[in-house]
Amino acid sequence: MKNVLGLRCIECKKEVPAEAGTYTCPSCGSKGGIMDVIYDYQEINRLTTREQVTKSRDNSMFRYLPFLPIRPESARPHLRVGWSPLYKPLGLAKSLGMSNLYIKDDGQNPTASLKDRASIIAVIRAVEEKAPTVAASSTGNAASSLAGSAAAMGLKSVIFVPSRAPQGKIAQLLIFGATVISVQGSYEDTFRLSAEAIERFGWYNRNAAINPYLVEGKKTVALEIAEQLNWEVPDWVILSVGDGCTIAGVWKGFKDLYQAGWIDRLPKIAGVQSTGCCPLVDAFVEDRPWTPKEEKTIADSIAVGVPRNPDKALNAVRESGGTMVAVSDEAILEAMRELGRTSGIFGEPAGVTGTAGLKVLLEKGVIGADEKVVSIVTGNGLKDVQNAIKAVGEPIKVEPSLQELLVKLEGKI
Repeated sequence: MKNVLGLRCIECKKEVPAEAGTYTCPSCGSKGGIMDVIYDYQEINRLTTREQVTKSRDNSMFRYLPFLPIRPESARPHLRVGWSPLYKPLGLAKSLGMSNLYIKDDGQNPTASLKDRASIIAVIRAVEEKAPTVAASSTGNAASSLAGSAAAMGLKSVIFVPSRAPQGKIAQLLIFGATVISVQGSYEDTFRLSAEAIERFGWYNRNAAINPYLVEGKKTVALEIAEQLNWEVPDWVILSVGDGCTIAGVWKGFKDLYQAGWIDRLPKIAGVQSTGCCPLVDAFVEDRPWTPKEEKTIADSIAVGVPRNPDKALNAVRESGGTMVAVSDEAILEAMRELGRTSGIFGEPAGVTGTAGLKVLLEKGVIGADEKVVSIVTGNGLKDVQNAIKAVGEPIKVEPSLQELLVKLEGKI
C-alpha cells in the first residue's frame, strides 16, 4: 500500500508501520493508544484526481480507493456499499425554517446502516491477513453489517450483542449465518467479553474503537458528501454519537480531502447523543474528562455508557470548532415522525438523533437558518420497528364497513 505511510498514536504521536496485527500503540499499551492511519497525499494525487473520481462509474465507496488502507488488487465483496443519496428535502427544511439543508441517507447501505462502510474494510483486511473468522461486539448495526459483509466474502463471523439489541438486528445476524452471542449485561460487558474471546481464539478484530482501519471506511461518507456537493464543503455536518468512531471518521474524511488539496476549507462537526446516555456530550459541555453513564435510551445504536473512542470523537468536534448536544428520547421520536412525514426518509432512533439535535441547535442560534447543513441519517427505521410504532402510534382499526370507516376518519383527514 504505497498510499499508506503508517500508523500514528493519537496520544503519544509515535509512528509505527502499518503491519498485520498492529491495532494500538505499542508504547501506550493498556493506557489506550488508539491509532490513526497516515497517508502519502502526493501518492494519492498520483493515483487519482478529483476530476477522475467525479467521472467514476463505480457507485460505491471504492471510487475513493486511493484514500483507503487496502491493496488495490484485494478481493472485495460483491455488495454495493456507499454512494448513498444526499437529498435536499424541501419539506423538512421548511418545517425547520432552513434554506440549505441536506440529508445523507446512509440507511440505504446493504444492511441498512453506515456501519457497512467499516465492515467491508474489515472483511477485506481479514482476507489480506488470512483470517478465516471475523468478530465484533455491537449494539446491533456494526454486528449486522459485519455478518452481512462476512457472508458476502465467504468468512465466518462471531457477534457479541447486549441482550437489549432489537429483534430486527438479531434477525439480520442470524439470516447472515453469524454465530450470535447474546450477553446478558451492558454494552461494556459485551465489549469486554468480545475482546477476551478475540484474543483467545485469534479472530480478526472488527471493533472499530480498536482497529484503526475501520474508521477509514467510515470516513468515506464525508468524501461522498464533499463530492455530492460539487466539492463545496458544508458549514456544518451533524450526526449521532455512540462509541465515537463514526464522528471521528467523518472528521478524518474531510481532513484527508483538505490535506490532499481537494477542498479549500473544513466544516464544523456537531455530535448528538441522547440525554439517557451522553458521556461525551457532558464531557464536551463541561470541558472535563468523560465519565461512564447509564445506558437508558431508545436509541440503542448509540447507547454506549463507556465509549471506546472518546478522544477521537472529542478531538473531531473541538478541532472543527463544532459543538455537541444531548436530546431527549421524546425529541428523537419526534425527529423520526418529522423526517418521515416531511421527507419520506425512515430512520431508526439512533439514525435520526442528529436531526433531533439540529432542531435544538437551530433554536439556540448555534446553527444559522441559512447555513449549509448536512445531517447524516446513520440507520434505517426498519431496524427498530417497535420504536417506530411508538413514534407514530397504531393504525386506525375498523370493521369492513364504510359507515364505520367514515366515523373513524372524521377529523383525521
